[in-house]
Amino acid sequence: MKNITLIVLDSVGIGELPDAYKYGDEGSNTLSNILKNSTNVKLPNLNKLGLGLIEGVEGLEHVKSATGSYGRLSESSVGKDTTTGHWEIGGIILSEPFPTFPNGFPDELISKFEKLIGTKSLGNKVASGTVIIEELGEEHMKTGYPIVYTSADSVFQIAAHENIISIERLYELCKIARKILIGKYAVGRVIARPFNGKPGEFSRTSNRRDFSLKPAEKTMLDIIKDAGLEVMAVGKIEDIFSGQGITKSVHTVDNMDGVDKTIEYIKEHKNGLIFTNLVDFDMKYGHRNNVEGYARALEEFDSRLPEIIDNLNEDEALIITADHGCDPTTVSTDHSREYVPILIYGDKIKKSINLGTRKTFADIGATILDLLGLSGLKNGESFAHLVLDK
Repeated sequence: MKNITLIVLDSVGIGELPDAYKYGDEGSNTLSNILKNSTNVKLPNLNKLGLGLIEGVEGLEHVKSATGSYGRLSESSVGKDTTTGHWEIGGIILSEPFPTFPNGFPDELISKFEKLIGTKSLGNKVASGTVIIEELGEEHMKTGYPIVYTSADSVFQIAAHENIISIERLYELCKIARKILIGKYAVGRVIARPFNGKPGEFSRTSNRRDFSLKPAEKTMLDIIKDAGLEVMAVGKIEDIFSGQGITKSVHTVDNMDGVDKTIEYIKEHKNGLIFTNLVDFDMKYGHRNNVEGYARALEEFDSRLPEIIDNLNEDEALIITADHGCDPTTVSTDHSREYVPILIYGDKIKKSINLGTRKTFADIGATILDLLGLSGLKNGESFAHLVLDK
């Protein structure tokens, strides 16, 4: 095959993993619980591909024969965050989780950060991003001090009003933090969280940026790039892999912009990989426990699926998956430890093949390399031989 388009529906998990109890995620099933708890969700195009036939997915009609092949994947890495999930898709399995800071960051780290940026900071605690800007946004506007906070994930987040700290300066603050967050403080991501508005009416903007650690090992992206093929990143993929293994990238403002940019890349019909993350599911709805919003976002993506498929050439394929869960129906607003779906479609891909339960997300990376006629990934087992219609 000449090109694979890989779309990650950020946080669209499909049921708790056997070790979910270790993470406090018993009962999580992001997709099925949304289907059960929201109004008349219709996902006809995803269902045609085989979504409703995957083990653990409840609430969708069982089609007699899917137009794609389907299955689910277990996460082998320790953790349930974005970086861990995407790195595993790319072939890296983490045996140790990224550090988290449930009581906020140590004083010595915050003091070092404040010395380097030349001001004090606010916050330094675990908080919801929308809640903390309401709590500290007015003080931030008066003092000019950035708001630092974290979550259950391995993140160091910096929030700032765009009229108080410019976007460029906020990114600079994140880069400063990234340089000192090493060793025992090596969080997976430093995240810029800009917002606008006035007290009581603050809202986060689309100028978010993630500053990740560089991948610890070679990923499928590196292998594809080193082979002289294109690796075209859409959304926050460039940030998650710290630019490594990427030949071309574009950031997006929302899911539909992500779909638009993905289709633009598909229409170029370059040899290689298009790797897209659609973050709204997670950022706007999962973390805010917005069940109806999540459901409507799923329908919105589903409505664009025929357009994506129609732009594929006969020697191209589409893979749809996720990176973790974020069940909006549970008390928690954090990610959940879940299986993720795998749907694969193309003119040369067999129809209605049940791939069952795969051992690791890395099987996606191994399969993509195999489909492109490449190899060299340390982890993962290709399922190309099961789905390729030779």
